[in-house]
Amino acid sequence: MFTMQDLRDHYRFTDQDAELLLSLRPLAEENQERFSLEFYDYLYSLPETAAILNSSNRTRLREMHNNWFVSLFTGIYDNHYMNHLTRIGHAHVKAGLSVHFVNAAMNQIRHFLLGLIDLNYSDREQRRVLREAVEKILDMNLDVMSTSYREEEMKKVFVSRKVESFLIKATERFTYGLNLALVLALAGVSISVVILFVWDILNIFKGDMEKGILSALGSLLILWMMIELMDNEIKNLKGGKFNILVFIGVIIVAMIREILISTLRKDDLTTQAFLAGTLLILGIVYYLVSLAQKDHQKSS
Repeated sequence: MFTMQDLRDHYRFTDQDAELLLSLRPLAEENQERFSLEFYDYLYSLPETAAILNSSNRTRLREMHNNWFVSLFTGIYDNHYMNHLTRIGHAHVKAGLSVHFVNAAMNQIRHFLLGLIDLNYSDREQRRVLREAVEKILDMNLDVMSTSYREEEMKKVFVSRKVESFLIKATERFTYGLNLALVLALAGVSISVVILFVWDILNIFKGDMEKGILSALGSLLILWMMIELMDNEIKNLKGGKFNILVFIGVIIVAMIREILISTLRKDDLTTQAFLAGTLLILGIVYYLVSLAQKDHQKSS
């Protein structure tokens, strides 16, 4: 945060400028009423500022603006003066007035004061130095008041970033938890597949050798794909990329097992044709996805 001395240095505002402004004080006090009338005529000509004025204590606001106008020419511009300007800026923010209208209003005040100097000082050089001093003090006022808006905007951004960061972290943790639950579920299903495989082996010893062998083979295929699926999910938990081919592969293996069992059950040709057609479609999808992944890897 800048001090008033920093501000004076940046705008090259000298003690001579302060003395020049102090010399304008009698003229400012003499034209204070005229300033107030013209300034409020301008404010009421704008619907946005008129709405704020109509909903506030107009007498108090007029008094505050008049006091600020005279304070431009006190000749004392220290940190106390800067704090006063900061409070004015915060009041504008609190009232909901856009910084655009603060800039526009300051432009009207600038024209009023420069016109006042031109009307009352005939010497060209004197007019020049007075105009420069007025320009500097108005720019410094506008700078401090605008800072209030920037601070308010930074607060909003800061709060927004905190909320955004919290939501992102919470979502990431929730997603991680879902992936962890999925791995545990896959482990449970894999155990079930192992039990199914043992059951198929038992069927072989019970005399149903052909059915037992084909069923066991199908179970092994599913168990192999479950291992691939779990491995893919574990890599995903560690930050790896998601591989959709593994999931398609699981469906294909399950479909192959169903075809084997359907053959043993001697299902009708319509059912077997449906299963074979589904397997063909899955094979085409697997091939297309595989090609797309290879093209993506080449391009990256």
